[in-house]
Amino acid sequence: MDWSRSKTIFIIVFLILDVFLFSLYLNRHIEAQQVKVSGGKTIESRLKDDQITFNLLPNIESAPYISAKVQDFSAENLQLKNYQQMTIENNNKLIVTLDEPVKLRNVKEKSSFNEFVRNNVYNGSSYVVWKINEDERTAIFFQKFEDKTIYYNIHGIVTIYWNEDLEVTRYEQTMLNDFEKFEEEESLLPPYQIIQILYSRDLLKPRSHITEIKLGYSTLVQLTQTQVFVPTWKVSVKDADGTEEEFFVNAVEGKIIDVQSDLTVDEDETDELELLRELEEE
Repeated sequence: MDWSRSKTIFIIVFLILDVFLFSLYLNRHIEAQQVKVSGGKTIESRLKDDQITFNLLPNIESAPYISAKVQDFSAENLQLKNYQQMTIENNNKLIVTLDEPVKLRNVKEKSSFNEFVRNNVYNGSSYVVWKINEDERTAIFFQKFEDKTIYYNIHGIVTIYWNEDLEVTRYEQTMLNDFEKFEEEESLLPPYQIIQILYSRDLLKPRSHITEIKLGYSTLVQLTQTQVFVPTWKVSVKDADGTEEEFFVNAVEGKIIDVQSDLTVDEDETDELELLRELEEE
């Protein structure tokens, strides 16, 4: 065995290993520095880097929690016009078939739908069109309180149905009444902070545009007869490929809300009043 040659090979191998380990350390050090630089950026600069844009943001600093009661319908107390058949389900859902179908002025315009509901549905002026599905020939309306929409509450919705001739033939309605504001107004998170929250959760994609941020209400507590609503920011976003999304964020606490989940709680009236008192004391 040529010991001198073997010794030389070992030295070369160790030198190569040292170089490899040093290069590995150097690469990781550089990567760590890059992460540190990236992590040190403000969300404002990250939004700019990702080309996420938005229009002028609303300036609403405070709003109260509100409560409402579920409307029970009674055939004796309803004064409806132009109906062929009226059915009341579970005391709080009204189903009406029109005697003479009503022509929609223009299915491409939201104002046409709002006009129909305002003129043909009980207390129709308290609803605003939310979604129109021309394929299924249906439109959904949400109830509003002081021009603020109540998002996805099953007790404050109107759904209308029309035929191939663009004539509304029937509608379904639930309604909230006896609205009350909580005494103290809550400080609201500003819209720009809401954008930051959505961005930090990776919900805003690069090159997307925030088309609208609007204040409304979503359900905080849904009991048998009493509903409690929290101020909620609705954020409308259009992605680079044209896909539109909507996010709902609790305007007081900053929590992202799944407004379409149907929460039902079976409580007696005593529990409802006690919970309302607790909310007012917070």
